[in-house]
Amino acid sequence: MISKIGQVMLYVNNQDEAVEFWSKKLGFTVVADENSHGMRWIEIASAEGAETSIILHNKETVAQMSLGVKLGTPSLMFITENADKLYKEFTNKNITVGDIIDMPSGKVFNFADNEDNYFAVMEK
Repeated sequence: MISKIGQVMLYVNNQDEAVEFWSKKLGFTVVADENSHGMRWIEIASAEGAETSIILHNKETVAQMSLGVKLGTPSLMFITENADKLYKEFTNKNITVGDIIDMPSGKVFNFADNEDNYFAVMEK
């Protein structure tokens, strides 16, 4: 039985730039930076001890391996306690953001990383 999501694979064109974005702009922590058998992967997490982490893989390397995986961007929803505050922080850091929308479940907005991959944030 599956009990939780452990890791999400994010395939990027430039791993170093992706690490810079996720760590410097969003405050994620680099958990591991591994290189084995010609493949580098970087594990990042929103907080120490987080149950779910993101693995940054080089999109071109994975494509060449012909593993049959989809290389598109996963649709991720992040959670925050204060959407207005986070939205302001993101705009101050020149992160591309969409409008804040009031949904029945709370406020939601989207943001883009340095490769124009879009993700969402919901206030809970």
